Amino acid sequence: MRKILIMVDEGVEDAEFIYPYYRFQEEGYRVVILASKAGETYMGKHGILIKSEISPKDVSIDEYDAVIIPGGRAPDKMRVNTDLVKIVKEAYAKGKIIAAVCHGPQMMIEADILRGKKATCWKSVATDLKNAGAIFIDAPVVVDGNIVTSRMPSDLPKFCKETIKLIESRKSK
Repeated sequence: MRKILIMVDEGVEDAEFIYPYYRFQEEGYRVVILASKAGETYMGKHGILIKSEISPKDVSIDEYDAVIIPGGRAPDKMRVNTDLVKIVKEAYAKGKIIAAVCHGPQMMIEADILRGKKATCWKSVATDLKNAGAIFIDAPVVVDGNIVTSRMPSDLPKFCKETIKLIESRKSK
């Protein structure tokens, strides 16, 4: 079965978790919730409760097609967890799709995978993106190689559509 990792922590933007979580299931993917601790409950920015399924030590990146990184306050917390950052680095190195929305690119910055890449993000993260060597583009969705980025919840339909399209194009090769 095709599988997707979706990363969470306290303060994740609820919509940026919920929309991709269900949208990817609708496409037939098994969506696995990854957090620093397995079996823990994390509260989203607007109060949704999300129970993690696995922790970084449980991840074998070869089993997954993509890593989804929702925004909100969670990426700022996740970026200090070296094991979570390693997953992003390893997934990128193995050519997996890394898709982040809003503040999610903070994880990509921490993993140092944006240098020379086109990307977008929430407006308050744009300077960080540029300082990390990325080329900031203010657009609903930006795809560069195996990286997909979006700015905010209202971009989620385009974000998911382009991420799914990219995953499927890689599967057909």
